[in-house]
Order: sequence, then C-alpha cells, then structure tokens
Amino acid sequence: MNWIEGKKCSAEDAAAMIQDGDILGVSGFTLAGYPKAVPLALAARAEKLHVAGESFQVTLYAGASTGDSCDGALSRAGALKLRMPYQSNPSLRKGINDGSIRYIDAHLGKMGYLVRTGAVPAPTVAVIEVSAILPDGRVCLSTSGGNSVCYLDMAPKIILELNTRLGESCIGMHDDALPELPPHAKPLPVYSAGDRVGSEFVKIDVNKVIAVVENDAYDEVTPFVEPDDVSRNIGERILDFIRFEESHGRLPKGMAYQSGVGKVANAVLCAMANDERLGRIDLFTEVIQEAVLPLLKKGKLGVASGTALTLSQAAQQEFVQNAADWKKHFVLRQQEVSNSPDIIRRVGVISMNTALEADIFGNVNSSLVCGSAMMNGIGGSADFARNCALGFFLTPSVAKGGAISSIVPYVSHVDHTEHDTQIFVTEQGLADLRGLASEDRARLIIKNCAHPDFREPLTDFLEYGLKHAKGRHLPLALDRAFEMHNRFLETGKML
Repeated sequence: MNWIEGKKCSAEDAAAMIQDGDILGVSGFTLAGYPKAVPLALAARAEKLHVAGESFQVTLYAGASTGDSCDGALSRAGALKLRMPYQSNPSLRKGINDGSIRYIDAHLGKMGYLVRTGAVPAPTVAVIEVSAILPDGRVCLSTSGGNSVCYLDMAPKIILELNTRLGESCIGMHDDALPELPPHAKPLPVYSAGDRVGSEFVKIDVNKVIAVVENDAYDEVTPFVEPDDVSRNIGERILDFIRFEESHGRLPKGMAYQSGVGKVANAVLCAMANDERLGRIDLFTEVIQEAVLPLLKKGKLGVASGTALTLSQAAQQEFVQNAADWKKHFVLRQQEVSNSPDIIRRVGVISMNTALEADIFGNVNSSLVCGSAMMNGIGGSADFARNCALGFFLTPSVAKGGAISSIVPYVSHVDHTEHDTQIFVTEQGLADLRGLASEDRARLIIKNCAHPDFREPLTDFLEYGLKHAKGRHLPLALDRAFEMHNRFLETGKML
C-alpha cells in the first residue's frame, strides 16, 4: 500500500484534524478549484461545537473567492474569524459588513508574497483541491493555480481533496513556477501568454499530508448569461477604440488581453468572438471565463494564460470531454505570476476591469458601496491597471434603474487613483483620459460617460469647485463632494 491509500479518509475525519484557531490556506480563485467536501464538513463540525458551547473559528486564506460550499458554509456556521484576500459570497459579505467576520482586502498579486515573507502568519493547514496525486509526492492542481504552491510549501500540515471527476483533464495545463524573493531576484522569463517556465506538477512533502479526501463535486459557478444590450454596447466601443489606436500606430498588434470578472467583461470577449475583423488573440489574465470558449471554438484563441478556469457546470463537463484538444490553449499559473507587475508590463497587456463607480477626475472605486460596505474587494484590478499597456475601466452609467449614477463627483472610496486610470467606458461613450489635466478629464468624462440625467448636476459640481475649491489644479469642493452619495443614503436616489 502506498502513502496515498494510507492517508485516505472521510471529509468528516479530515475536518476533525483542524483545530480552533487554525489558519487554513485553501486552493481556489474566483469560484474555481477550491476544496468542497472538507469545508462543508468543517462547517457542520463548527455548528455542533457552538451548540455545545465550545468556541471554534478559523482564519481562511485563499487565492481569491471560493464557492458557497467553502466561503458560504463556513460563514453561516460562524466558523470564520478572518478572511483574506478577496471574496464574493453573500453570506460572507454579510458577516464582513455586520462586523462578525474580519476581512483584509488585499491585492491578489501580493498575497503569496506576504505569506512567503512572513508579513502575515503562514497557514497552519493547507487544504488544496487536486486532480491527480502521484506516488512520488507530485500533485496536479485542479481548475485553479491561485496561491496553492505557496500554501503547500508553507503549511506544516496538508489536506488534499482529490477531485475524481476531473480525470486527466488538468494535467498539462499548469505552470507552477513562483517568482524568486528579493533581494536580487531573477526575473521569470515569461514574455508571452504561452511561455512556460515551471512544472505541471507540484512536488510536496508527503510527510506533511494528514489526509486525502475524495470528491467529485463541480465548481459552483453561475451559468453563463448572454450579454445585455448595455454590456454589448460597452464591448463594441472598446473594440472600436482598439482598432482606431492600431490604425494610427499608437498600439502595436499582438498585445494580450486581460478581462475582469462579470457580465460587462464577458461581453467584451463575446464581441471579440463575433467580430469577423479580429484574428487570433492571446489572453494574459487572472480569470479565464466561460466567454473564452466561443473564441476557442471559432479558432480565434491562441493561448489563454490565467490562474483560474472559471466555468459553469455544463461548461466544466464540456471541457473535461474535450480536454485532450482544448487544454493546449490554456496555461494555469500561480497568481504571483499571473498578476506580476513585471510580467504584465513585459507581455504588453490590454486590461479591462469593472468599476463600481468612477469620479469626474479619474479615480475609481472597485470595492466599497458608499465608502464603507464591502462588495467583493479590489481583487487583481490594480495589478493590471497600473502596469498594463492600455487600460479600460468599464461600468454601466447608471444602476438600480437609474437611481444611482456610476459617474460621481468624487468616489466614496479610492481603489485606483487618477494616476493609474487611462480610459473610462460606459454605454454612453468612451473617455480617453491620457494626457489630460484634471478639468479637461472632468469635462470629457461628464460629456462622454455620464448618463444624461446626471450631466447637469455633475457639471454644476465641477463649476462650483472651479470657483470655491482651495486650488484649481484639482477643483474638488470638499463641502459638496458626497452630496449625491448622502442623498442616496437618505432617499434611495442620487438625484
């Protein structure tokens, strides 16, 4: 009997090996490749202990967000003390915003570095979903890279969840290299989306493995929805602008694309798939979304490099069935590499990320509603926004049926400063902010991106600032900066 058989146990037995106060480093990035059986069993155990009057809470690190069977179940069980670095689960969000769960919102490209350098405590237990375990101690990760290599290396105890449904579909997709730590760190020689510099397997210390649990569960990803008219409009504007820049020699052809999460980002990929003028493209991104599959099927996808393959259940089934042909188009990396500023700059990335709100001076809020209520987090948007060759922030001009303007006098929380943003796009139009001073930016954003219902109050704020702000370089009138937000909190409408 090899070491693998000797470590096999139930999810309940594995959960019993996790202690109150442990720090769990789990696999998973944006609903892909996270452990499913052990967190569910751990949540059930926590609930029983709480009924018996015993305390039980853990800290949870991941790559980004995980599915409801991990983030959601542990949150509802009261089993989470602290979560880092990103989430998107409604139950977890509720706990963060009512103060019962501490949350550290961090740049995704920096999380592994923080752990590896000791800036934050290392995981005490790594719980990692894998698609294959070899007798020599090598494992193949499943549908995400995330921070799994870091957690496997740093944690003194390892629990492996073997997803038997995946078979050999993930073998050959992963590139598990990590950057060297400074000082004098040598660069990873990644120059294009398809470059590989590491191994497709992770070598682990088998003596640290305390349990192997089998599961056959799917990643809990919402089924793909065709883009609406607003999202399609935004996607088409971006492609038109890219073609315009290429035709004027300001943008070299052959750049790789990065696409954030959500229906607007999906719409851009769908527009690419349907554009007959567009040739083959590469992606150098974080999340490889389901909208990439139409590009693949139409022969328009070169290589998609990312740290997660986030597909609905139907698409997961389709991928497993076609993996032998399809997986040569994919590279799954550790997020310290997919989100590396050095590599993003070198590859040359056209970046597209979603904003919660943007202000007339060019600042973007990606994370907090009305300045204090967490939505999801900053994610990896800043990793790309600051280091990309060309960067877009996308948002519909209004939300909640027109009650909220996505373009505001001043954002209620700043994730991306005016220094890191280049181009804003809504269904109303596109504003190229490069080379423009503050007042010129403001007038262009109001004219091209704001909804017609909000252009007058936004212009009024700008004119008031030009007369009453302390300086005209950034005509920000502090006494009126959050009028629209305060009105929304009081009445439910910004107007």
